Amino acid sequence: MLKKLLAIFVISLIVMPITNYADVSTDKKILYIDSYHPEYEWSQGVLNGIRQTLAMQAPHVVLDTFYMDTKRNSDEAFIQKMAVQVRDKIATFKPDVVIACDDNAMKYVVMPYYKDADLPFVFCGVNWDASIYELPYRNVTGMVEIALIGQIIQHIRQYATGDRIGYLAENSPVARKNVEYEEKLFNIHYEHAYFVNNIEELKEKFIQLQTEVDMMIIDNVSGIKGLDLNKADFSHFVVENTKIPSGSDLTWNADYCLIALGKVAEEQGEWTTETALKILAGAKPSDIPIVQNKRGKLYINLKLGNKLRIPFNPALLKTAEIIH
Repeated sequence: MLKKLLAIFVISLIVMPITNYADVSTDKKILYIDSYHPEYEWSQGVLNGIRQTLAMQAPHVVLDTFYMDTKRNSDEAFIQKMAVQVRDKIATFKPDVVIACDDNAMKYVVMPYYKDADLPFVFCGVNWDASIYELPYRNVTGMVEIALIGQIIQHIRQYATGDRIGYLAENSPVARKNVEYEEKLFNIHYEHAYFVNNIEELKEKFIQLQTEVDMMIIDNVSGIKGLDLNKADFSHFVVENTKIPSGSDLTWNADYCLIALGKVAEEQGEWTTETALKILAGAKPSDIPIVQNKRGKLYINLKLGNKLRIPFNPALLKTAEIIH
């Protein structure tokens, strides 16, 4: 098990080879469409990957961004309005390639308006299965986002007293989709799965799971009302009330769980930008296979480890980022 986790962590250290795209025309433009908002941690990581890749490989290419803000505003009418604004942005900015991040950009913009169009798109952050958006299209390729939940559960099971697994996340379509695919693809059965709307419900269900199951997965809770202003308080609450091992595939949950083996948002920004530059250099999207994310970053929360009296393997601690 330790060897598997070390191998996953080593993957995160692989550096993408740098290609020079100086021959790409200086008037080329890329538009980045994000389903969420600029302050969202995942969105920041993806954009960092995009900007760093452009800076290294094609600093002359013009980049512009558009945020749909559909995590904080999930009303259908609002999302449809933002999709129209994206179309207007594309019409005025006239990008040569569009990078579309997360499911709502694909569902509300790419699929209804640009399926098999002339304008090329590269997506990332589409969870688990791109075929639900009728892909492939001749003008679209991308990176499907999958979680490392199977490996996380294998690890935290070592510190659990039984096999019952709980799940805790914000109340969102993505979280419910994650449960469905994790159970289907990894043969995981969640004894209890709770989807909460505010920090009071989050604390209530966190405590409830401590006696209902033997270990728990904490998925995305960053959109929960009240948590953004109370992260330190919730971190303290978790330490005080933890009785079972917990895990997450989100690096920003590392303060709230024993083990985080997180997807690397920068990987998706780097890959989509590299792919967009290939398209600008003449490649066809239809000739570039759709891929899955591979890199992971390991965090170990020693505050929770000490609370649970877990003697971590020193070799594992050397590879991880430690939360004290």
